[in-house]
Amino acid sequence: MGLDIGTSGVRAAQLSIGKRGATLERFGQVALPPGAVVAGEVVDPPAVSASIKQLWSQARFSSKKVFAGVSNGKVIVRQVDLAYTPLPELRKSLPLQVQDVIPMPVEQAILDAHPLEEMVAEDGARGLRVLLVAAGRDMVAGHVAAIQGAGLTPAGIDLNSFALLRSLARPDEMGFGATAEALVDVGASVTNITVHQAGVARFVRILLMGGNDLTQSVAERMGVPMEQAEAAKQEHGLALPPDASGNPGIAALEAAAGSWVDEVRGSLDYYLSQPTSVRIRRIVISGGGCFLAGLAERLSATTMLSVEYGSVMSRMGIGRTGLTPEQLSYVDLLAPVPVGLALGAAA
Repeated sequence: MGLDIGTSGVRAAQLSIGKRGATLERFGQVALPPGAVVAGEVVDPPAVSASIKQLWSQARFSSKKVFAGVSNGKVIVRQVDLAYTPLPELRKSLPLQVQDVIPMPVEQAILDAHPLEEMVAEDGARGLRVLLVAAGRDMVAGHVAAIQGAGLTPAGIDLNSFALLRSLARPDEMGFGATAEALVDVGASVTNITVHQAGVARFVRILLMGGNDLTQSVAERMGVPMEQAEAAKQEHGLALPPDASGNPGIAALEAAAGSWVDEVRGSLDYYLSQPTSVRIRRIVISGGGCFLAGLAERLSATTMLSVEYGSVMSRMGIGRTGLTPEQLSYVDLLAPVPVGLALGAAA
């Protein structure tokens, strides 16, 4: 079971793993009340618990043990170089080694490290390059409380970016890792960017921007409720070149979308500026925010990279989910995080 607690809703996927790989057995989603989750952080655990209970009832999941994901401003992911230590000892010594690297007291953080590669200095000393993850304990506790409040057991907490890597990453066809791929998942208020090389995460950035920010800009500019602004956003979409008609709602949408695209491009440029970076071959997008017409084209035009939609349904068997082919097609862009979390549980 993979459980994705987003800002606007909760989604879960139940997989079975066999000789032929993974099969999606059940999938479901339920909306969250406004304010229950803010920018990816659970602030009202009882309200989230109630939505999770509703989700389990509606989707008829058979397991109560779940792997959940986190992604918000209280998660820090950085590439750091450390003295070589076997992984079990490394994880135990992380608080001493990284206390000057993360912008929070180590006693308030849950730490983990994902090895990237070994190095040897000129003096022969061995080193280890890792992707360091630091998550605020209080933030994780909020997620755990919401899960337990729904009568479920949290078997593990993972980073949504790593879930995306499991469900969407496509190593280059030659298998040599000569290029990189960027996975961009656009949520309601959080965008996850994961750059990987041959299936190994090289760069992770969490942007506190998403589809709701675009809707909010339209609502404020037009002076209308969020529901009306969302309808107007979906009706107009984005144009190439940007629409300069003078319509205030469209102008607000174009400006907000432009800011989001610039943040994504800036993140990719930062990765490419690193000495160990390799050329990014393509961008794969997913998440509810990428339903906005024209967003993929705008991102492609700005980054000068091919942009494709991520599909998980085409990579796994489909069991008796109870969903129609049309429903499966719709949730394909929403499923990468919960599916990736479930794949992590099975690893």
